Amino acid sequence: MAAAVPAAPRLIGRAAELEVLSGLLDRVAERGGALVVRGEPGVGKTVLLDSLLAGATGCVIARVSGVESEMELAFAGLHQLCGPFLDRLGLLPGPQRDALAAAFGLRAGRAPEMFLVGVAVLGLLSEVAEERPVVCVVDDAQWLDRSSAQTLGFVARRLSAEPVVMLFAAREPCAELRGLPEVVVEGLRDADAHSLLSSVVRGPLDERVRERVVAETRGNPLALLELPRGLSPAQLAGGFGLPDMISDPGSLPRWIEGSFLRRLETLPADTRLLCLVAAAEPVGDPALVWRAAGLLGIAPEALAPAVSAKWSRP
Repeated sequence: MAAAVPAAPRLIGRAAELEVLSGLLDRVAERGGALVVRGEPGVGKTVLLDSLLAGATGCVIARVSGVESEMELAFAGLHQLCGPFLDRLGLLPGPQRDALAAAFGLRAGRAPEMFLVGVAVLGLLSEVAEERPVVCVVDDAQWLDRSSAQTLGFVARRLSAEPVVMLFAAREPCAELRGLPEVVVEGLRDADAHSLLSSVVRGPLDERVRERVVAETRGNPLALLELPRGLSPAQLAGGFGLPDMISDPGSLPRWIEGSFLRRLETLPADTRLLCLVAAAEPVGDPALVWRAAGLLGIAPEALAPAVSAKWSRP
Protein backbone atom coordinates (compact mmCIF):
# COMPACT_ATOMS: atom_id res chain seq x y z
CA MET A 1 0.00 0.00 0.00
CA ALA A 2 1.53 3.31 -1.01
CA ALA A 3 1.13 6.36 1.18
CA ALA A 4 -0.09 9.59 -0.31
CA VAL A 5 2.80 11.62 -1.67
CA PRO A 6 2.59 15.39 -1.25
CA ALA A 7 3.19 17.78 -4.09
CA ALA A 8 6.82 18.78 -4.41
CA PRO A 9 7.46 21.96 -2.43
CA ARG A 10 9.68 24.64 -3.87
CA LEU A 11 13.06 24.44 -2.19
CA ILE A 12 15.71 27.13 -1.99
CA GLY A 13 19.34 26.31 -1.34
CA ARG A 14 19.02 22.53 -0.97
CA ALA A 15 20.50 21.31 -4.25
CA ALA A 16 23.40 19.47 -2.61
CA GLU A 17 21.20 17.61 -0.12
CA LEU A 18 18.68 16.68 -2.81
CA GLU A 19 21.47 15.34 -4.99
CA VAL A 20 22.56 12.94 -2.23
CA LEU A 21 19.00 11.80 -1.56
CA SER A 22 18.10 11.50 -5.22
CA GLY A 23 21.19 9.41 -5.88
CA LEU A 24 20.05 6.90 -3.28
CA LEU A 25 16.57 6.80 -4.76
CA ASP A 26 17.79 6.51 -8.36
CA ARG A 27 19.68 3.31 -7.48
CA VAL A 28 16.96 1.67 -5.40
CA ALA A 29 15.96 -0.85 -8.09
CA GLU A 30 19.52 -2.22 -8.17
CA ARG A 31 20.76 -1.52 -4.65
CA GLY A 32 19.05 -0.52 -1.44
CA GLY A 33 20.44 1.59 1.36
CA ALA A 34 19.76 3.86 4.31
CA LEU A 35 20.46 7.47 5.21
CA VAL A 36 19.95 9.65 8.26
CA VAL A 37 18.94 13.26 7.52
CA ARG A 38 20.07 15.22 10.57
CA GLY A 39 19.41 18.82 11.56
CA GLU A 40 17.86 21.18 14.10
CA PRO A 41 14.09 21.76 14.32
CA GLY A 42 12.77 23.90 11.47
CA VAL A 43 15.77 23.42 9.22
CA GLY A 44 13.66 21.66 6.58
CA LYS A 45 14.26 17.92 6.98
CA THR A 46 10.64 16.94 6.40
CA VAL A 47 10.20 19.35 3.48
CA LEU A 48 13.36 17.93 1.93
CA LEU A 49 12.02 14.38 2.18
CA ASP A 50 8.60 15.46 0.87
CA SER A 51 10.31 16.97 -2.17
CA LEU A 52 12.21 13.75 -2.76
CA LEU A 53 9.12 11.55 -2.39
CA ALA A 54 7.18 13.67 -4.86
CA GLY A 55 9.54 12.27 -7.50
CA ALA A 56 9.46 8.67 -6.26
CA THR A 57 7.06 7.48 -8.92
CA GLY A 58 6.71 3.74 -9.20
CA CYS A 59 7.75 3.13 -5.59
CA VAL A 60 5.79 1.97 -2.58
CA ILE A 61 6.03 4.70 0.07
CA ALA A 62 5.87 3.75 3.75
CA ARG A 63 5.91 6.64 6.25
CA VAL A 64 6.46 6.57 9.99
CA SER A 65 6.54 9.43 12.49
CA GLY A 66 8.14 9.03 15.88
CA VAL A 67 5.70 10.11 18.58
CA GLU A 68 7.09 11.41 21.86
CA SER A 69 4.12 10.14 23.86
CA GLU A 70 4.65 6.61 22.48
CA MET A 71 8.33 6.27 23.32
CA GLU A 72 7.54 3.86 26.16
CA LEU A 73 5.33 1.63 23.97
CA ALA A 74 7.39 -1.22 22.54
CA PHE A 75 7.18 -1.59 18.74
CA ALA A 76 4.79 1.39 18.36
CA GLY A 77 6.81 2.95 15.54
CA LEU A 78 7.42 -0.41 13.89
CA HIS A 79 3.68 -1.06 13.84
CA GLN A 80 3.18 2.17 11.87
CA LEU A 81 5.64 0.94 9.26
CA CYS A 82 4.47 -2.64 8.96
CA GLY A 83 0.74 -2.19 9.51
CA PRO A 84 -0.16 -1.75 5.81
CA PHE A 85 1.81 -4.89 4.89
CA LEU A 86 0.57 -7.35 7.49
CA ASP A 87 -1.58 -9.11 4.91
CA ARG A 88 1.74 -10.63 3.73
CA LEU A 89 2.69 -11.91 7.17
CA GLY A 90 1.80 -15.48 6.17
CA LEU A 91 4.54 -15.42 3.49
CA LEU A 92 7.29 -15.30 6.12
CA PRO A 93 8.97 -18.41 7.59
CA GLY A 94 7.24 -19.65 10.73
CA PRO A 95 9.66 -18.36 13.40
CA GLN A 96 9.79 -14.91 11.81
CA ARG A 97 6.03 -14.76 11.35
CA ASP A 98 5.44 -15.76 14.97
CA ALA A 99 7.98 -13.24 16.30
CA LEU A 100 6.43 -10.32 14.42
CA ALA A 101 2.90 -11.43 15.30
CA ALA A 102 3.88 -11.55 18.97
CA ALA A 103 5.51 -8.12 18.76
CA PHE A 104 2.25 -6.64 17.46
CA GLY A 105 0.02 -8.54 19.84
CA LEU A 106 -1.51 -10.67 17.09
CA ARG A 107 -0.90 -13.85 19.06
CA ALA A 108 -0.21 -14.77 22.66
CA GLY A 109 3.24 -15.77 23.77
CA ARG A 110 6.47 -14.63 25.34
CA ALA A 111 8.25 -11.46 24.33
CA PRO A 112 9.69 -12.08 20.86
CA GLU A 113 13.38 -12.44 20.17
CA MET A 114 14.61 -9.13 18.75
CA PHE A 115 16.78 -10.79 16.11
CA LEU A 116 13.80 -12.65 14.70
CA VAL A 117 11.70 -9.46 14.69
CA GLY A 118 14.41 -7.68 12.71
CA VAL A 119 14.75 -10.49 10.20
CA ALA A 120 10.96 -10.64 9.89
CA VAL A 121 10.68 -6.93 9.07
CA LEU A 122 13.47 -7.26 6.51
CA GLY A 123 11.65 -10.22 4.97
CA LEU A 124 8.33 -8.39 4.95
CA LEU A 125 9.79 -5.38 3.15
CA SER A 126 11.52 -7.72 0.70
CA GLU A 127 8.19 -9.36 -0.09
CA VAL A 128 6.62 -5.97 -0.83
CA ALA A 129 9.64 -4.97 -2.92
CA GLU A 130 9.14 -8.01 -5.14
CA GLU A 131 6.48 -5.94 -6.93
CA ARG A 132 7.90 -2.39 -6.67
CA PRO A 133 10.86 -0.76 -4.90
CA VAL A 134 10.05 0.40 -1.38
CA VAL A 135 10.96 3.76 0.17
CA CYS A 136 10.56 3.95 3.95
CA VAL A 137 10.62 7.38 5.59
CA VAL A 138 10.93 7.66 9.36
CA ASP A 139 10.33 11.24 10.51
CA ASP A 140 11.16 12.46 14.03
CA ALA A 141 13.27 9.36 14.51
CA GLN A 142 14.59 10.76 17.82
CA TRP A 143 11.16 9.91 19.28
CA LEU A 144 11.01 6.28 18.22
CA ASP A 145 10.49 3.75 20.98
CA ARG A 146 13.67 1.78 21.65
CA SER A 147 12.38 -1.55 20.29
CA SER A 148 11.40 0.07 16.97
CA ALA A 149 14.68 1.99 16.75
CA GLN A 150 16.69 -1.18 17.35
CA THR A 151 14.72 -3.11 14.75
CA LEU A 152 14.83 -0.39 12.10
CA GLY A 153 18.55 0.14 12.69
CA PHE A 154 19.08 -3.60 12.23
CA VAL A 155 17.09 -3.59 8.99
CA ALA A 156 18.75 -0.40 7.67
CA ARG A 157 22.18 -2.06 7.86
CA ARG A 158 21.06 -5.01 5.73
CA LEU A 159 19.39 -3.40 2.71
CA SER A 160 22.21 -3.50 0.17
CA ALA A 161 20.78 -6.56 -1.59
CA GLU A 162 17.15 -5.39 -1.45
CA PRO A 163 15.31 -2.77 -3.56
CA VAL A 164 14.47 -0.89 -0.35
CA VAL A 165 15.59 2.56 0.81
CA MET A 166 15.15 3.67 4.41
CA LEU A 167 15.41 7.39 5.26
CA PHE A 168 15.47 8.71 8.82
CA ALA A 169 14.93 12.37 9.74
CA ALA A 170 16.14 13.28 13.21
CA ARG A 171 17.34 16.19 15.27
CA GLU A 172 20.01 13.90 16.68
CA PRO A 173 20.00 10.20 15.76
CA CYS A 174 19.45 7.82 18.64
CA ALA A 175 22.17 5.35 19.56
CA GLU A 176 20.50 2.59 17.53
CA LEU A 177 20.96 4.59 14.29
CA ARG A 178 24.51 5.78 14.84
CA GLY A 179 26.98 4.64 12.24
CA LEU A 180 24.50 4.83 9.37
CA PRO A 181 25.39 7.20 6.51
CA GLU A 182 24.04 10.66 7.14
CA VAL A 183 23.58 14.05 5.56
CA VAL A 184 23.56 17.10 7.83
CA VAL A 185 21.03 19.80 6.92
CA GLU A 186 22.26 23.18 8.12
CA GLY A 187 20.90 26.70 7.95
CA LEU A 188 20.67 28.35 4.54
CA ARG A 189 23.51 30.44 3.24
CA ASP A 190 22.91 34.19 3.45
CA ALA A 191 22.02 34.58 -0.23
CA ASP A 192 19.49 31.74 -0.07
CA ALA A 193 18.10 33.03 3.22
CA HIS A 194 17.57 36.45 1.61
CA SER A 195 15.74 34.81 -1.30
CA LEU A 196 13.45 32.80 1.00
CA LEU A 197 12.67 35.83 3.12
CA SER A 198 11.89 37.99 0.09
CA SER A 199 9.60 35.29 -1.30
CA VAL A 200 7.24 35.42 1.70
CA VAL A 201 7.26 39.05 2.82
CA ARG A 202 4.70 41.24 1.16
CA GLY A 203 5.47 44.91 0.90
CA PRO A 204 8.70 46.84 1.55
CA LEU A 205 11.49 45.15 3.51
CA ASP A 206 14.23 47.40 4.84
CA GLU A 207 17.74 46.12 4.20
CA ARG A 208 18.71 46.52 7.87
CA VAL A 209 15.67 44.51 8.94
CA ARG A 210 16.47 41.83 6.33
CA GLU A 211 20.04 41.49 7.56
CA ARG A 212 18.97 41.31 11.17
CA VAL A 213 16.33 38.65 10.53
CA VAL A 214 18.82 36.53 8.56
CA ALA A 215 21.45 36.93 11.28
CA GLU A 216 19.08 36.16 14.16
CA THR A 217 17.61 33.05 12.51
CA ARG A 218 21.02 31.74 11.37
CA GLY A 219 19.43 30.63 8.10
CA ASN A 220 16.81 28.38 9.73
CA PRO A 221 14.05 28.24 7.06
CA LEU A 222 11.12 27.85 9.45
CA ALA A 223 12.38 30.72 11.59
CA LEU A 224 12.82 32.84 8.46
CA LEU A 225 9.18 32.19 7.59
CA GLU A 226 7.86 32.71 11.12
CA LEU A 227 9.90 35.62 12.46
CA PRO A 228 8.40 38.28 10.14
CA ARG A 229 4.92 37.35 11.38
CA GLY A 230 5.74 39.13 14.64
CA LEU A 231 6.73 42.35 12.88
CA SER A 232 4.37 45.05 11.75
CA PRO A 233 4.53 46.45 8.18
CA ALA A 234 6.17 49.57 9.60
CA GLN A 235 8.85 47.51 11.32
CA LEU A 236 9.49 45.48 8.16
CA ALA A 237 9.84 48.69 6.21
CA GLY A 238 12.47 49.99 8.64
CA GLY A 239 10.44 51.64 11.37
CA PHE A 240 11.54 52.16 14.94
CA GLY A 241 10.93 49.82 17.82
CA LEU A 242 12.09 46.50 16.42
CA PRO A 243 11.38 43.89 19.13
CA ASP A 244 14.14 41.91 20.74
CA MET A 245 14.75 38.72 18.81
CA ILE A 246 16.32 35.42 19.71
CA SER A 247 19.81 35.90 21.05
CA ASP A 248 21.09 32.42 21.88
CA PRO A 249 21.08 29.31 19.68
CA GLY A 250 19.23 27.19 22.23
CA SER A 251 16.20 29.47 22.21
CA LEU A 252 15.38 29.01 18.51
CA PRO A 253 13.12 25.93 18.91
CA ARG A 254 11.28 27.63 21.78
CA TRP A 255 10.82 30.79 19.73
CA ILE A 256 9.35 28.83 16.80
CA GLU A 257 6.98 26.99 19.13
CA GLY A 258 5.96 30.30 20.68
CA SER A 259 5.26 31.73 17.23
CA PHE A 260 2.87 28.88 16.43
CA LEU A 261 1.16 29.26 19.81
CA ARG A 262 0.60 32.96 19.17
CA ARG A 263 -1.01 32.16 15.81
CA LEU A 264 -3.12 29.42 17.41
CA GLU A 265 -4.48 31.89 19.97
CA THR A 266 -6.02 34.00 17.20
CA LEU A 267 -8.18 31.10 15.92
CA PRO A 268 -11.80 30.46 16.97
CA ALA A 269 -12.31 28.18 19.98
CA ASP A 270 -13.68 25.26 17.92
CA THR A 271 -10.73 25.51 15.52
CA ARG A 272 -8.26 25.45 18.40
CA LEU A 273 -9.99 22.38 19.84
CA LEU A 274 -9.87 20.67 16.43
CA CYS A 275 -6.12 21.39 16.23
CA LEU A 276 -5.73 19.84 19.68
CA VAL A 277 -7.58 16.72 18.56
CA ALA A 278 -5.38 16.45 15.45
CA ALA A 279 -2.24 16.85 17.54
CA ALA A 280 -3.37 14.14 19.96
CA GLU A 281 -4.00 11.64 17.12
CA PRO A 282 -0.54 10.15 16.54
CA VAL A 283 -0.75 8.32 13.20
CA GLY A 284 -2.37 10.88 10.89
CA ASP A 285 -5.73 9.11 10.39
CA PRO A 286 -8.22 11.80 9.20
CA ALA A 287 -11.22 9.53 9.75
CA LEU A 288 -10.26 9.04 13.39
CA VAL A 289 -9.73 12.79 13.86
CA TRP A 290 -13.18 13.59 12.45
CA ARG A 291 -14.87 10.90 14.55
CA ALA A 292 -13.32 12.41 17.67
CA ALA A 293 -14.28 15.90 16.52
CA GLY A 294 -17.87 14.77 16.02
CA LEU A 295 -18.02 13.41 19.58
CA LEU A 296 -16.87 16.84 20.79
CA GLY A 297 -19.47 18.64 18.70
CA ILE A 298 -16.94 20.25 16.36
CA ALA A 299 -18.40 21.04 12.92
CA PRO A 300 -16.35 20.49 9.74
CA GLU A 301 -16.44 24.25 9.14
CA ALA A 302 -14.03 24.66 12.05
CA LEU A 303 -11.21 23.48 9.79
CA ALA A 304 -11.37 26.49 7.43
CA PRO A 305 -9.70 29.08 9.74
CA ALA A 306 -6.79 26.69 10.40
CA VAL A 307 -6.27 26.09 6.68
CA SER A 308 -6.33 29.83 5.98
CA ALA A 309 -3.88 30.51 8.79
CA LYS A 310 -1.52 27.79 7.52
CA TRP A 311 -1.21 29.37 4.09
CA SER A 312 -1.23 33.03 5.11
CA ARG A 313 2.01 34.92 4.65
CA PRO A 314 3.47 37.97 6.36
